[in-house]
Amino acid sequence: MSTDTPASEETDVAPPTAEDLAELRARIEELEADVAAVSDDDTPDKMVIIATKGTLDMAYPPLILASTAAAFGYEVTVFHTFWGLEILHEENSKDLKLSSVGNPNMPVPNLIGALPGMDRMTTRMMRSKIADNNVASVEELIHTAIESGVDLQACQMTIDLLEYDEDDFYDGVTTGVGAASAFQEMAEADIQLLI
Repeated sequence: MSTDTPASEETDVAPPTAEDLAELRARIEELEADVAAVSDDDTPDKMVIIATKGTLDMAYPPLILASTAAAFGYEVTVFHTFWGLEILHEENSKDLKLSSVGNPNMPVPNLIGALPGMDRMTTRMMRSKIADNNVASVEELIHTAIESGVDLQACQMTIDLLEYDEDDFYDGVTTGVGAASAFQEMAEADIQLLI
């Protein structure tokens, strides 16, 4: 039995040239650099929340979501504008109201909710539920967010509009932020929420 390769199976493959090997090495180095760049990307994911409402029930979602995202390693910014600015106002945030009108889930019909004093009553009911269930206050959530590294921003135009002063806000709140800055942060964020 012959161990020679038949002529039909022989191939004429030329050995790689020095130029081929140099090109291959350069390509391997390029791919290794690309892989290293991907693995060295330690920048955290970003989340931007725009808070536009300043009622008691609407203060909770942006603060809870921001603190939770920060706990998961996200870089979080919450831009408060118009009535959402009330959440960051140290004095006003302690007296946020809950509207009894226009909320279909309120246990009060709109007709009755429109009566004088009903907002005070529904606000008192909600504050009681919050306390009974050991839910953090708005003030506690603000402090938690700031301690977690969340950037709570106050819209400068709204500060001017409502004639507030920078000293009216909690320590740690970033003031003097405009819509252009908020927009830039949103453009760079992985998650954007409007609340």
